[in-house]
Amino acid sequence: MWNLFKKLAVGLVVGGGLVAIANSQEVPVSFQVLFFVISVIGAGIFALLDAKTMNVMSGGMSFLTVTVFWVFLISVCVAGASFLPQFDPEDEKAKIGKLLDKERKQSAQGKTEELIARAKALDAQVKALEDRLKGIGGGQAVAAVQVAPAGEKPAPAGGGASGDIMKIGEEQWQLQECYNCHKLRGEGGKKRGPELDNIGTLLTVEEIQQKIADPKSFMAEGYDKEWQKGIMPDKFKDLMDPKEMLALATWLGSFKNTAINTPKPIKKK
Repeated sequence: MWNLFKKLAVGLVVGGGLVAIANSQEVPVSFQVLFFVISVIGAGIFALLDAKTMNVMSGGMSFLTVTVFWVFLISVCVAGASFLPQFDPEDEKAKIGKLLDKERKQSAQGKTEELIARAKALDAQVKALEDRLKGIGGGQAVAAVQVAPAGEKPAPAGGGASGDIMKIGEEQWQLQECYNCHKLRGEGGKKRGPELDNIGTLLTVEEIQQKIADPKSFMAEGYDKEWQKGIMPDKFKDLMDPKEMLALATWLGSFKNTAINTPKPIKKK
């Protein structure tokens, strides 16, 4: 019995050591738990070596015992796996589709489709101008009707530009999976980066944009270790075009909740 406790204690110590090492390397918690469970299972199997020999069973009883054991083991594995983070293929496909959509628009086909859309918009404006000319008698003075130049998109009606840029900014937050490292509105974050609910008070939109493009430009107070390691990747300047990055920075700049202790950004030379 004493050997049993010693071996289980060894398993717990090894498991604790694995968790400590994994935590120092910022391995996800689900993997840390997995390492610990595996070490405990290994200790349990090691302890079975000291177990008493079982009585000899008949063929039928042996088959039944082995079957029950494997059913139990498989059930435990399946039930345990259900508690781990689940991978949603449809969600990932949607994200990949949005990333590729930008590339499609820049392709020859995408440019062609954009030109067709502009031509249709111009045609609609020309027809509207013709209708107005007919309505005032043809040769009379006409109120100016703005038609977008061939190289520009028609300006949207109304003042929806601000709403659009905020929508794009939030979409980029989700698309680039910023929530994996940063907590915002009480959601996301794995302690790799600071909570951002008050970032708009501490940085301007231009400074936030600079931080996204060049993560080494600012260091969050208290995150010296993460800054030195370069935990925040510098890939976003390649994954987002300037308009998308500006939209994300503008959206983040709107968060000015002073009740949240967002770390002070320190500008680095």
